[in-house]
Amino acid sequence: MDYDVKDLGLAEDGKKRIEWAEKDMPVLGLIKERFANEKPLKDVKLAACLHVTSETANLMRTLKAGGADVVLCASNPLSTQDDVAASLVKDYGIPVFAIKGEDETTYYNHIKAALDHRPKITMDDGADLVSVLHTERADELADVIGGTEETTTGVIRLKSMAEQGVLKYPIVAVNDAQTKHFFDNRYGTGQSTIDGILRATNVLLAGKTFVISGYGWCGRGVAMRARGMGANVIITEIDPLKALEAVMDGFRVLPSIEAAMVADVWVTVSGDLHVIDERHFKVMKNGAIICNSGHFNVEINIPALEQMAISHKPVRPFVEEYLMDGGRRIYLLADGRLVNLAAAEGHPASVMDMSFANQSLSAEYMLANAERLENKVYGVPGEIDSSIARLKLDSMGIKIDQLTQEQDKYLHSWEMGT
Repeated sequence: MDYDVKDLGLAEDGKKRIEWAEKDMPVLGLIKERFANEKPLKDVKLAACLHVTSETANLMRTLKAGGADVVLCASNPLSTQDDVAASLVKDYGIPVFAIKGEDETTYYNHIKAALDHRPKITMDDGADLVSVLHTERADELADVIGGTEETTTGVIRLKSMAEQGVLKYPIVAVNDAQTKHFFDNRYGTGQSTIDGILRATNVLLAGKTFVISGYGWCGRGVAMRARGMGANVIITEIDPLKALEAVMDGFRVLPSIEAAMVADVWVTVSGDLHVIDERHFKVMKNGAIICNSGHFNVEINIPALEQMAISHKPVRPFVEEYLMDGGRRIYLLADGRLVNLAAAEGHPASVMDMSFANQSLSAEYMLANAERLENKVYGVPGEIDSSIARLKLDSMGIKIDQLTQEQDKYLHSWEMGT
């Protein structure tokens, strides 16, 4: 088996971490049991480009239980848990190409190694796998029937490809499932982003001015948790509806240049380029902490920061201090990459239970329906979303009501009226 991980000697610790996560992933566990019995993915080659974490390991085990021939590479150079990667190779026989801290060349070589598997289905988190396949491996596209995408950034890229007519196979946008949004983006990103900031800095958030750029699902989650820690939360937005929602949720909304002047901590979760830019660096207060929880490390203009700084140096793990004019210091966390995965462990397993249940069932759906789907980006079918929510409620011991025949008739009738 071909693979590239840091050290197979780390496998024992990785297996413990995988098993610890498994206990909090009951929905995926139920899917794994069914997959093991039915083998819906029998002999299907599947290449996944995801964050290599203990939760992802349990997704890989589920897909393999369903009969899939899987290979995994990292979707971010800093998010890999090396012990988990080692365990997947040594204990579960799953090829992994991922090393925490790998450089850009190694990162893309690992993606290409996963594509050497000649997958029938792709599973992406950020669309790098799909992008490389379309630009550098176009001759292999005929092997692929469809794929799935995990994150907002990836969905944006794939929808752009579809609109321009260059997407060569259908994609299910797992990111857009309600069970993914509610758990992963809001509760997962909210908690894990705060976790990453605290692990990296040990700063007290109570009383701090905490700026969040982007009030989508992730931004809402971070704002909720920051306010819960006692921070004074400011939102910056370009969407008037989201800005209005933030105001009605009780948050202060400011233009980013005004927010830059008062920010103690600034988190970007917009998915866009240079949200924190040169003009912001010029007016930031001494000691400002900046970080990102969007998928790519482009939301903070790091080259501009490096050019403006007199000097910079690491002062803690995942904390780089930039000395600016006048003696001001700006602190960049995790090289501008996903702070919740680079400086912490990412989302809790119970959150990823929902996301990866969607991934598993969407892969099964794609295999069954690819022939009738166009080269577009599709949402997760409603019945899959609802079934995952019901399984999650069952695992929590929560029961809900069902419509009576009379109620169902009323909801589907126009004659009854008032």
